[in-house]
Amino acid sequence: MSEQKPEDAQTPEPHKNEDPNEVWHFRGYHLRPSEFATAMVHFYRGEMSRANVWRQRLDSTTNWAVVTTGATLSFAFSAPNNTHLLIPINTLLITLFLIIEARRYRYYELWSYRLRLLETDLFAAMLVPPFEPRPKWATLLAETLLTPHFTISIWEAIGRRFRRNYQYIYIVLALTWCIKIYLHPFPLQSWDAFLRRAAVGPIPGEVIIGAGILFNVLIFAIGWLTTGLTQASGEVLQPQDLPLPARVVHRLGELATDLLEDGAPAIFQPHDQIAYIITDKGEEVAQLILNRLGRGVTALRGTGMYTGKERAILLVAVHPEQVRELKRSVYTADPDAFLILNPAHEVVGRGFQAPS
Repeated sequence: MSEQKPEDAQTPEPHKNEDPNEVWHFRGYHLRPSEFATAMVHFYRGEMSRANVWRQRLDSTTNWAVVTTGATLSFAFSAPNNTHLLIPINTLLITLFLIIEARRYRYYELWSYRLRLLETDLFAAMLVPPFEPRPKWATLLAETLLTPHFTISIWEAIGRRFRRNYQYIYIVLALTWCIKIYLHPFPLQSWDAFLRRAAVGPIPGEVIIGAGILFNVLIFAIGWLTTGLTQASGEVLQPQDLPLPARVVHRLGELATDLLEDGAPAIFQPHDQIAYIITDKGEEVAQLILNRLGRGVTALRGTGMYTGKERAILLVAVHPEQVRELKRSVYTADPDAFLILNPAHEVVGRGFQAPS
């Protein structure tokens, strides 16, 4: 009796696309351009919303510091006796606000880093040649999602927030304390009287003044000695200020290398492209280019020195935004075609630049 073989389990075939140029291959998934673009737009909106939340939290901490300082100074000058003690206490409170704001700033930089990756290697790549993102941008973005980590150290964060906002608050507090000691309840006439009024209980005035000077020198040293730290790439910094690992995204600086005669950067007016197409199907390729791109095609004859076979060499000039459609047309007609693209400094003629 013959044994009946069970039917093999049918496995679904992987998604295949007729045109590989229409598919994003990302982490094993096959997405159409519309699907990928929709996902990236929603991801960008989500990261922008999260960054805005932390941006608002940064502003809230600064507002606390300003309001607290204003209230302290108003109360200190409203009463003549011993209210100068509120100013050092407020200085310590401002320092706590600075530490809290630095921590929040580190979180803000994480979301800002992701946004900058999307802006410079996705959206900007759509606008300037070669109209494609840098090879590692998706890997860098995925790493921040899989293993999030701060892009800025706590010392760099403290230094940035201090230089942006808090140094002015510390200066106001220090000057106000000196003015309060000197004027209230009446102007002093000698340095000894100043020291006596600055004393806090059994602590001599010399110790209080020395501690105040030491504290301010230390906080200003931390704020300004961290100026050279530029680890974070999410902030708006000049390209030369960013270290090499942080130059994740400066496509604009790489592309804007030439200037046009009118002084506008070449990045906003990209070069036209000259295409050389070596194919066995010259007629079919030329017709697709004529029909789809509306560009003239010049056919030359060439001989492959390795095979000795005669082939057509098509010459065509296109605008940068037509390069994608050109590739699609060429490889639709002849998957074995050989395509060479070169930037043209100047193309004069119909459909391009008028003769001067």
